[in-house]
Amino acid sequence: MRVMRVTQRLFHPLALAVAIASTGAMTASAAPKHPETPATAYEGAPTTIAPESAKVVRTPGAPDLTEAEFEKAKKIFFERCAGCHGVLRKGATGKPLTTDITQERGLDYLKVFINFGSPAGMPNWGTSGDLTEDEVELMAKYLMHEPPEPPEYGLAEMKATWEVVIPPEQRPKKQLNKLNLKNLFSVTLRDAGQIALIDGDSKKIAHVINTGYAVHISRMSASGRYLFVIGRDALINMVDLWMEKPDTVAKIKVGLEARSVETSKYKGYEDTYAVAGTYWPPQFVIMDGETLEPKKIVSTRGMTVDTQEYHPEPRVAAIVASHKHPEFIVNVKETGKIMLVNYEDLESLNTTTINAARFLHDGGWDSSMRYFMTAANQSNKIAVVDSKERKLAALVEVGSIPHPGRGANFVDPEFGPVWATSHLGDPTIQMIGTDPDNHPDNAWKVVRTLNGQGGGSLFIKTHPKSSNLYVDTALNPAEAVSQSVAVYDIDNLEAGYEVLPIAEWANLGEGPKRVVQPEYNVAGDEVWFSVWNGKDQKSALVVVDDKTRKLKAVIKDERLVTPTGKFNVYNTQHDVY
Repeated sequence: MRVMRVTQRLFHPLALAVAIASTGAMTASAAPKHPETPATAYEGAPTTIAPESAKVVRTPGAPDLTEAEFEKAKKIFFERCAGCHGVLRKGATGKPLTTDITQERGLDYLKVFINFGSPAGMPNWGTSGDLTEDEVELMAKYLMHEPPEPPEYGLAEMKATWEVVIPPEQRPKKQLNKLNLKNLFSVTLRDAGQIALIDGDSKKIAHVINTGYAVHISRMSASGRYLFVIGRDALINMVDLWMEKPDTVAKIKVGLEARSVETSKYKGYEDTYAVAGTYWPPQFVIMDGETLEPKKIVSTRGMTVDTQEYHPEPRVAAIVASHKHPEFIVNVKETGKIMLVNYEDLESLNTTTINAARFLHDGGWDSSMRYFMTAANQSNKIAVVDSKERKLAALVEVGSIPHPGRGANFVDPEFGPVWATSHLGDPTIQMIGTDPDNHPDNAWKVVRTLNGQGGGSLFIKTHPKSSNLYVDTALNPAEAVSQSVAVYDIDNLEAGYEVLPIAEWANLGEGPKRVVQPEYNVAGDEVWFSVWNGKDQKSALVVVDDKTRKLKAVIKDERLVTPTGKFNVYNTQHDVY
């Protein structure tokens, strides 16, 4: 087994890629396949909105396009561009592409921009060969027209998809299977439109369940009985883990594209409600926690926190359930607002809105379960929400495009309790002090910054019983970096990191073999990694002994198609990270 300890890198592959991109025009024959920059690879996945559902708008001053050309351009934009620039092109990870900008820049400028890309992360769609010369010109013309808008999705549309497969009164009264539910893993099989339930004790697939496309997250009910998963296509499956063969007992499609689902956890409201937020339309819906019947839909359209201008497409990102009040905490991405939604009375909904910073994304609790730490990734900030006092505690400046997942909580030997994040846009790992009572001088400040393997990190993870801190770099353009993970000794953080060659241990053969999302078992003595390969290539899960950092097991199965996220039932239920 090959491992490597590194204390300092001479260069970072992400920075090198940007430097190469900034050298200017390259001939098509000389240009490499455009590198998937971290932000592009993550946000730029195809939207699940059907292009034909968006109505074409012809715009004065824009070059004429035939109906066939409009349809082709819409399809390319929805598949390649909407994830970064937004369906309505107002900008998110990518810059705004509204007609006041595109018509002013003109056709020739847009063609060059699409063809060669930019150092800021715009892929070189033309010189890479992804788009032909004619398609580059087509897209430049298309961007000079107003964006076609997909249809809305309200209560009637939701109820038309809602299905209670097994009513609550017909479900088991006790657990009927012999699975150790505390050590069960829900594993996303991204391109198969499924999840695999894997027994953490035997390392075997117990069941495979059909779901929506590219399940983004799995979340547990407060009781630990129900598993909720949501696909990018906004389909929610509610799975009863007590059944002899765990399976879907209710499902609903809550929009056209989505990322987040959560359940109520406040005392007295356990399992009462579920909530889901959508990218399109920009809204969230509160549902019955046992049947998924939609109860209350709330739009998130509104004014941005900085320029205070109206935004028509503020997408819902992370949602967490408060432990201090009967509330859901909802991140509204493009406006930069955090909504504390009290679910005591759905008919007279009480919502507190906190102004944070734009482009809110993911995050998690500090170790006290009082403070919600969430990334405003394009603002390069971490917002700290005091869920007890229901106010913003701090905005902390961090590195480039923080992407913590749910973050990592541990006690820094010098600075006390901290929460850590890694970054998509730079190689740093940063620790923020989270104990205002006993370590007030360190609270809500970056107290330590470490250098990792490179940018492109999606997840950072530790466990209360572990002394290790793992950082993936799944979206780094350098294969050696994206196929391995860095691990730090929490008791000696400045000693540098050890590189674990996870993809090499999987022994899969050809493919990108991105290593993503460390996830602990319930005991905190194993760490699981997904080795995410192409849809038609072999993928695997790699299990590492946390104490020795050595390979413990490789889980291979033909049903493991593009495994990405993994969620241990107990750790997810109890917010252990």
